[in-house]
Amino acid sequence: MIIRNGNLVLQDKVVKGDILVKNGKIASIAENIPANGDKEIDAAGKYVFPGFIDMHVHLRDPGYEYKEDIESGTRAAVKGGFTQICCMPNTDPIADNKVVISYIKHRAAEVGACKVHPIGAITKGEKGEQLAEIGEMKKAGAVAISDDGVTVKSSRLMRLAMEYASGFDMKCLCHCEDKELVDGGVVNEGLSSTIAGLKGSLRAAEDIIIARELALAESLNVPVHICHVSTHSGVRLIRDAKRAGVKVTAETCPHYYAVTDEVIKGFDTRTKVNPPIREEVDRQAILEGLKDGTLDCIVTDHAPHHINDKNVEYNLAAFGISGIETSFGFAITYLYKTGVLSLPEIAEKMSAAPARILGLQGGKIEVGGVADLTIADLNEKWIVDPANFVSKGKNNPFEGYELYGAVKYTIVDGEIKYGEKK
Repeated sequence: MIIRNGNLVLQDKVVKGDILVKNGKIASIAENIPANGDKEIDAAGKYVFPGFIDMHVHLRDPGYEYKEDIESGTRAAVKGGFTQICCMPNTDPIADNKVVISYIKHRAAEVGACKVHPIGAITKGEKGEQLAEIGEMKKAGAVAISDDGVTVKSSRLMRLAMEYASGFDMKCLCHCEDKELVDGGVVNEGLSSTIAGLKGSLRAAEDIIIARELALAESLNVPVHICHVSTHSGVRLIRDAKRAGVKVTAETCPHYYAVTDEVIKGFDTRTKVNPPIREEVDRQAILEGLKDGTLDCIVTDHAPHHINDKNVEYNLAAFGISGIETSFGFAITYLYKTGVLSLPEIAEKMSAAPARILGLQGGKIEVGGVADLTIADLNEKWIVDPANFVSKGKNNPFEGYELYGAVKYTIVDGEIKYGEKK
């Protein structure tokens, strides 16, 4: 395959050129490749990114296939430009053993859309009582461990998890939430929650656990990864820890850098997410954290739900946003077009950093590298319409938003998985 005339988003610059793909690898990058390919893509006027990697996705399979399954989730991923995704373990049964991890790997291979890397649970059943079989899950294909959705309450158990994970060259991906302090809160505690009459959750509920995980990582001298950061104070804690040499990486999501908790005033349950969407001071801190490298990567926390899980009163609705098909559009519209991040910086946040953090192949456009590529038109506008989502989860609160950045092709191991296949 030859991709011609594209604007290639490399690590530190954007250059115009061609890419020759052979046997699933990038064989050559040049201004003009004279050879003929079995398949040629004219990428004139378009941008070629390293395939995006989402290291925080909920595929719901096994157990909750009515919300999403591996086929619908991975096909939604390639439509969104993602060539690799990492799925969280809060399935039924919980992915806390090699059998469930193996099932996810095999089912994803059968579907053959994007690459799927399972994340195993930290504790058995995500109950926070006993460590799961970390080594066995690693052998079966798990790339990290997390009890995402809940925080490991015991600091002693969290210490053991970090030490064991580090011994297997894995990281703990930490969901940071002091459940007792949340105390049933469903949105950010602030002016908007007061006006809406909805019970709020303090920033401190997130920050306290972030601080604990940072303290453990520093004391043990092992790496840790902080999931879906949403608070300005959390960004500050992570920035200070990085400056002190703590081995910490962190992620955030589009709904934390693009909007504020003003969106809850319409009582649209699609805005209910955990941690909650917060205030403008937090949004600005998230943007600054992305710009200065405090926040290493952008994930979706793609959390698809059946309509019945959201079509109830706000307090009873499930937490989560189905966002894997809108993430790239948000990055271009709210980060690139506004001058917050350059295109190489977006590629770093959405491709290179996730690959580096989890030890995955890909994440860069380089000769000899895996041919995972995303081709997009950055000037094409489109309207968010959840009815057109490939994902079973239509629970996206940004219906009607106009975004820039349309994915035209998603190429995995040199094969077109989304886009024109002629």
